[in-house]
Amino acid sequence: MGAEAVTHHPAVLLVPFPAQGHVTPMLQLARALAAHGAAPTVAVPDFIHRRISGAGCCAGGVALASIPSGIPEDAANAGSGSGSDATPGFAAIEHAMEHHMPAHLERLLTSSSRRGGPVVACVVVDVLASWAVPVAARCGVPVAGFWPAMLASYRVVAAIPELIERGLVSESGTPISSSDSSSDSDQTIRSLKILPAQVELRAGELPWLVGDPATQRSRFAFWLQTLRRARAFRWVLVNSFPGEASAAAADDVLRLARHGPQVLPVGPALLPGAAERTKQHQPPPCGNNDDDKQQNPPSMWRADSTCIGWLDLQRAGSVVYVSFGSWVGSIGPDKVRELALGLEATGRPFLWALKRDPSWRAGLPEGFASRVAASGRGKVVEWAPQEDVLRHAAVGCYLTHCGWNSTVEAIRHGVRLLCYPVSGDQFINCAYITGPWGIGLRLPAGMRRDDVRAGVGRVMGDAGDGEGRRLREKVRALRERVVAAEARRAAERNVAAFVDEVRREQYPALMQIYSVL
Repeated sequence: MGAEAVTHHPAVLLVPFPAQGHVTPMLQLARALAAHGAAPTVAVPDFIHRRISGAGCCAGGVALASIPSGIPEDAANAGSGSGSDATPGFAAIEHAMEHHMPAHLERLLTSSSRRGGPVVACVVVDVLASWAVPVAARCGVPVAGFWPAMLASYRVVAAIPELIERGLVSESGTPISSSDSSSDSDQTIRSLKILPAQVELRAGELPWLVGDPATQRSRFAFWLQTLRRARAFRWVLVNSFPGEASAAAADDVLRLARHGPQVLPVGPALLPGAAERTKQHQPPPCGNNDDDKQQNPPSMWRADSTCIGWLDLQRAGSVVYVSFGSWVGSIGPDKVRELALGLEATGRPFLWALKRDPSWRAGLPEGFASRVAASGRGKVVEWAPQEDVLRHAAVGCYLTHCGWNSTVEAIRHGVRLLCYPVSGDQFINCAYITGPWGIGLRLPAGMRRDDVRAGVGRVMGDAGDGEGRRLREKVRALRERVVAAEARRAAERNVAAFVDEVRREQYPALMQIYSVL
């Protein structure tokens, strides 16, 4: 019986929100859990399963399960883009999560034990996939939350009830000020001390303020429902690194733990290669590592295989890489046009991952892609192998929407950032990038071609005033902090502690015997 206690692998079911930026870190978390003795299964909607099931995502002891979504295959390819790489829109996904997928998840949770298989010991739910929380409750399975972004953005979202109670936001999420001044609203947000003082976040940049007023009301209702369900979380695993900016991040962990679930930062344990090193008890390296090249997460999008060959022809540190991720809505044809002309005006080579979506491509100047390709100065592709691009020596700057996965990838590969946040938590990420971390600059909201040209020049150090060099030094220092052995060990201890607690709760008697062996 002692041997059973030592070798027992608790079954853990993980449920991500169905978007690339959520599925990727959930798969990485599953690998980390497997490396620490759990038996994880990642349950994704059928339209995600079709994309990634053959992409090597089940390596490292991770199983993959498909949940019927009720979204027809042709509709699943019509929501956010055109062609076979498109995905359903938010409304279709939300309807599937709330009305179709719960019954199938419940069958998945109960069928294994009926067949004599392992009983699921815990369900790990992406906070945005809170539809799975009541399902787990009906099945009597403990629930952990997973926040795939930085702790700071979780802290802002978790403060919504306090913001409403203090009259700082309305019941529909709109910021309220005592005057007509937007700066007054900004000050009242800062007065809550949700974020460190050096982080500048305006009231209009709160993560639920997405789209037009009707969309904002709908999204805020989604968040309120999510927070109500999140009360059931026993733990929240956060895809961030210890001490994001200062001791304030550690204080946040303690404050959140006193008022809710145990908060465990696990980000460094999810970095490529971490799970394999944990299994082999190898110390993690600092900085880039060639072994990581085989650890790229599976992508829901087909990357252009010619990107790396093109980068090989460019000078070291000369290329501007541009991508707004897989989920962000278009910035509008006028801004796409200004961005395109601004990139061309820099005179620098650039690689632009631009979705073949009318809402994105409509703003391109006529003949732009072919013109810059013929000159050798630019390359426009539908999707790029981002990890491989960011680790390439030719890349000197990343013009980004500041999605969290993209931000971490840039930090890990030591790439300076030029920021243009669009929605959600991107504004918070940008505030850290340009504030406490000092690893990038922000373009103005009304971006014009001259802003792009000047911003790229400043990040790349064209002015000769040392700004580009300082950004490079800052990002390298932050990289060392994120991927250093101490950070990884702290994150891996949190993962191990979580697995041990799940194991202990499932088999308390066995764990009591094990504790005296």
